[in-house]
Amino acid sequence: MRILFLTGEFPPLQGGVGDCTNEIARALAQRGVEVSVLTSDPSSVISNQSSVSNLQSPVSNLHIFRTIQKWNWSALAQIRKTISEIRPDIAHIQYQTGAFGMHPMINFLPRFLSPSLFRRGGRGVRSVVTFHDLLPAYLFPKAGPLRDWVTFQLARSADAVIATNEQDYQTLGALNLKLLTLIPIGSNIAPTAPPPDFSRANLRARLDVRDDETLLVYFGFLNASKGAETLIHALRDLPNAKLLFLGGQTGASDPTNVAYAEHVKEIIRDWRLENRVLWTDYLPAEQVSAHFYAADVCVLPYRDGASFRRGSFMAALAHGMPIITTNAESGTRKVESRERKAESQKWKAKSDGENGASALPMLRDGENVLLVPPDDPAAIVAAVTRLQNAPDLQHRLGANARRTARAFSWDKIADEHIALYEKMLR
Repeated sequence: MRILFLTGEFPPLQGGVGDCTNEIARALAQRGVEVSVLTSDPSSVISNQSSVSNLQSPVSNLHIFRTIQKWNWSALAQIRKTISEIRPDIAHIQYQTGAFGMHPMINFLPRFLSPSLFRRGGRGVRSVVTFHDLLPAYLFPKAGPLRDWVTFQLARSADAVIATNEQDYQTLGALNLKLLTLIPIGSNIAPTAPPPDFSRANLRARLDVRDDETLLVYFGFLNASKGAETLIHALRDLPNAKLLFLGGQTGASDPTNVAYAEHVKEIIRDWRLENRVLWTDYLPAEQVSAHFYAADVCVLPYRDGASFRRGSFMAALAHGMPIITTNAESGTRKVESRERKAESQKWKAKSDGENGASALPMLRDGENVLLVPPDDPAAIVAAVTRLQNAPDLQHRLGANARRTARAFSWDKIADEHIALYEKMLR
C-alpha cells in the first residue's frame, strides 16, 4: 500500500498539523506502509531558526518531498507530477486552512486528482481528507457563506473524510458524504522520562518560582481562538501564581498568530505582569515534558471549548496534568449555523456507528478536567483557587487525564487509518 500525505506544514516547520502528520506517517511506515509526504519548502516559509522544530530519526519507507513554494494554483503541477512519479494508492490531505496559506486551491484538489480529470499519463488517485478543524478559507473580504461552501466542497469531493472530534463529525455528517469516519489525534509530545539531571525544584528555581507559588502552564501557539488574554486577566487576580507559556509562540503557518502574540504581550505590559509571566521558545520533547512536570496546573481557556482535536490539550492529558479548560457547549464556535447543527444532530441520531465513528472518552468536570465557561477570568481564578486548596483533587485529575490519554495512542490511530484505506481500496 502506498500513501501520499499532502500537508502545508511538516517538520522542520513548527505546527500541530505537521507534527500530527509526522506521527501518523511514521506509525504507518513502521507497519510496512510505503509513505510519502509532499509539503512546503521550509526556505519559502521560515526566516529564522527559532521557527524550526527538531527532526526525528529517519524511517526507511517514509519519503519526504519538501518542494511546494506556495499552496496556490501554481502548486497543482508539482502535486500532479509527484503523484505520477510515485503512483500512490491514496492521496491523503491533512487539512487546516491556515497550514495552506488560507488559499482555496487545496479545497478543490480532490477534483483535480480524480481519474476522470487526471491527465499527462497519470491514472488519478483516490483522496482522503482529515479535517483538523472546519475553519474556512479566507477567499476575499465579506465572502460570507461562500467560505463555508468552499470548505465543504473539499469534504464532498473527497472519496473519504476523517473528522478528528465529535463536533466536527456531526457537522460533516449532515453533508451525506461518501465515507465519513471519526479518528482522533494523539499527543504530539509523548511523555518522556525527565533528563538524568532533572530536578523539579531546581527547574522551578531557574524559573524563579517560589515554593509557595502556583506555577500555571499554557502549552501551544498563541492564537485568538485559544483565549490567552482571558488567562492573563485571571493571573492579575491570582497574586500567588506565575504563568509559564511553554513552547513556540506563533508557529510557522498562521501569520495572524504573530499579531495576536503581540496583543497578549501588550496586555501583560499594561498590567505590569512581566515578572509573573515566563516564556520558553520551542523546546525538545524531553524539555517540554520536564516543564510540564515542574508546573502545578495546566490552563487552556479555548474560546471554542475543549476538544480532542487540540494537540496541546492532548499533550497535557498525556502528561497527567491537572487541567482547567473550557466547556464546548458554551463556547463561541461559529462554524455551524443553528440549522446545520440541528441537521447534524438529527443525522447522528439516525446513523451513529454506521460511518465508522470511534467511541471517544468523555471530558467530565471534576473527574479528568475542570471545566469553566470561555472568556470568564473569574471562573479560572475560582478553579485555580479550588485546586490550590485541594491536593487530592489535583492528583485525581492528573491520574484520570493520563488514563483518558491512553485511548489516543498513535499505534491505534495508525491501525484505524489502515482499516479505512483498505476499505477504500476494496
